[in-house]
Amino acid sequence: QVAYDTGDYYHSIAWLEEAVGLFRLSYGSWNPEDRSSLEDALDHLAFSYFMAGNISHALSLSREFLHYDPGNQRVVKNVAKYEKLLEMGTAASAGPLRRPNSTRLQSRDAYEELCQRPGGQVGLAGGCHGPPPHRCPPSHALLGPLSPQPAPEHLPHLSCSYETNGSPYLLLQPAKKEVVWSRPYVALYHDFISDAEAETIKGLAGPWLQRSVVASGEKQQKAEYRISKSAWLKDTADPVVRALEQRIAAVTGLDLRPPYAEYLQVVNYGLGGHYEPHFDHATSRKSPLYRMKSGNRIATIMIYLSAVEAGGSTAFIYANFSVPVVKNAALFWWNLRRNGDGDDDTLHAGCPVLAGDKWVANKWIHEHGQEFRRLCSADPQD
Repeated sequence: QVAYDTGDYYHSIAWLEEAVGLFRLSYGSWNPEDRSSLEDALDHLAFSYFMAGNISHALSLSREFLHYDPGNQRVVKNVAKYEKLLEMGTAASAGPLRRPNSTRLQSRDAYEELCQRPGGQVGLAGGCHGPPPHRCPPSHALLGPLSPQPAPEHLPHLSCSYETNGSPYLLLQPAKKEVVWSRPYVALYHDFISDAEAETIKGLAGPWLQRSVVASGEKQQKAEYRISKSAWLKDTADPVVRALEQRIAAVTGLDLRPPYAEYLQVVNYGLGGHYEPHFDHATSRKSPLYRMKSGNRIATIMIYLSAVEAGGSTAFIYANFSVPVVKNAALFWWNLRRNGDGDDDTLHAGCPVLAGDKWVANKWIHEHGQEFRRLCSADPQD
């Protein structure tokens, strides 16, 4: 529906074809509302083909629509219009469907290929076992089609371990860390949050959810390439939120005290919800992120509050791998390099949710306050 409403008939046709096919297969076992849903799908699909230049197929679908609703005068007029266009020969011949040319969306092929990869367990889905360090199995990340980097089993820096990070907070219950990728550095902390904590955070955020916005110049606005709802929670909202903030500080070793980090953002992606390729860090000094006067976003930690039946992976476009959703785990990566420049390899996307409901909690940490926690490198290019 989002693709249809924005005139992206390349993608709306694919989704509507699937819907129409499923309804046809269930012929004879419909409920009344199912029948109207088939008509609705046929109507939208016919118009999508018309706008894409395939008049004959639009006519065929419209005639099929009239088989179920012969009294619909709007579709009757559409049929007459399509027949006239074909008789006059003024309709352009239908060529292959072409993807919209969007300068905003980079590396579309890699994005779509990564998001179409089948889901599965990430590494040791139950955490690391036995004495550390461990080599992670090669199923921890899903490679894209271009494979610019070696296969996971050939990457020597990937490992699983129990981590205390020098924090007393983690001495009795170390974090279960899996290094998912090395360049950019991406780590997955298994069992980072409990089921009860996740439900509490979703419950706190639920009444405040609103359509998510994105940075646009010096302002923030809604965009069709980010389809979700979100809410912000202060650490004073509930003891669970405060405990989660302490846990994040312990595993990252970073300072989360205001204004060095943003409030916890809770995001809900429903069916079809997604966030197309983007950077978490600001790429312009005019970005609203700098209003906090605490520098750019140096790091991201994203906590999966729910499981997803299909879709919803986090895809790193230029690095060419994706990480499926692992309930109660937290995904961490550095947005900035040690020299302060943005790391282009962190271009990432939230793949569309194909079945189920995806909940995440994001914590964005800024560079000010971290000067003695993440030191610069002797190499100015690092």
